[in-house]
Amino acid sequence: MQPVYKIQRRQSRQISVGNVPIGGGAPIAVQSMTNTETTDVASTVAQIKALEAVGADIVRVSVPSMEAAEAFGLIRQQVTVPLISDIHFDYKIALRVAELGVDCLRINPGNIGREDRVRAVVSAARDCDIPIRIGVNAGSLEKDLQKKYGEPTPQALVESAKRHIDILDKLDFQDFKVSLKASDVFMTVLAYRELASQIEQPLHLGITEAGGFRAGAVKSAIGLGMLLSEGIGDTIRVSLAANPVEEIKVGFDILKSLHIRSKGVNLIACPSCSRQNFDVISTVNALEERLEDILEPIDVAIIGCVVNGPGEAREVDVGLTGGMPNLLYIGGKPNHKLTNERLVDELESAVRAEIDKKQSNQTSASPISIGLSEKQNKVSAQQVPELSR
Repeated sequence: MQPVYKIQRRQSRQISVGNVPIGGGAPIAVQSMTNTETTDVASTVAQIKALEAVGADIVRVSVPSMEAAEAFGLIRQQVTVPLISDIHFDYKIALRVAELGVDCLRINPGNIGREDRVRAVVSAARDCDIPIRIGVNAGSLEKDLQKKYGEPTPQALVESAKRHIDILDKLDFQDFKVSLKASDVFMTVLAYRELASQIEQPLHLGITEAGGFRAGAVKSAIGLGMLLSEGIGDTIRVSLAANPVEEIKVGFDILKSLHIRSKGVNLIACPSCSRQNFDVISTVNALEERLEDILEPIDVAIIGCVVNGPGEAREVDVGLTGGMPNLLYIGGKPNHKLTNERLVDELESAVRAEIDKKQSNQTSASPISIGLSEKQNKVSAQQVPELSR
């Protein structure tokens, strides 16, 4: 299904977080953050691998102490996804994780303290080819800005960010990205809009402390959706008081709905009514659960009757139209009839067969990379399929 509207993305400088390009036209990356104790290496590794399994491009790990930094080094050895270390105030922790192979430092230069400490962190980032993420949060604004503005405002968020940016500018360090997060949707949107026109660096989007799974997903979809539809944003995180795996799923659903980036099954389903010829809701729920492992983009329509069913089924890879009997469509064309008893089994088989066909076609059409470094090969492998969707 071709989008009727194409978003014009903001032009930004490109940086790299590990093998993931950020900004400069690269696919918008989806990230999450671990909520395990970092010193519990086994649990943290397990959670990172669970996030990677559902498509996370980048994972952030809190590193609040030197003990956690040493644990981070062990974690880094056991996972392949790029890792960002979340550090506040202690510059020595930043220096240590740089030595241990971190892919990005989330640390605000203005909070480190003396100039020599800031220089040491920037020097380590430069030497190790590690970008920095400046993260401004409405809940932790500097005291003088709280006094100046009286309360968090979009202007206060931007002024805080520019203070940190000025420090990096003076040290001639440009490989950074910025986030301006608030729990209020409009404050967040207005802050990002203002800063987007003032800097060339990538922007990491998020509605912080958005809430539980349902409310947080809604707030994030509205706030991030507004910005992304305007072309603003290079990485996103959906912050939920829920399993971090859900953050990745919701993040990709937001990008999918805007036709920005497709990953996994795009399931089109009717809400069901008395016209339905099979149980649409139970079929959709069962199919979603069975197809969670699929990361390849594919459009699937499940419509319970013949009123809207044929039209939707003709526009997707796999479609089911309720009727007497039900009719399965493959590649937009009627394929064969289905009984209610085997709906889910046959739908799953049809979807997986189409995935196999897509992967086979991609393999036969993929160009061979010659003479590229390992890092370049990894970046190319990620960029080509995503940008072609």
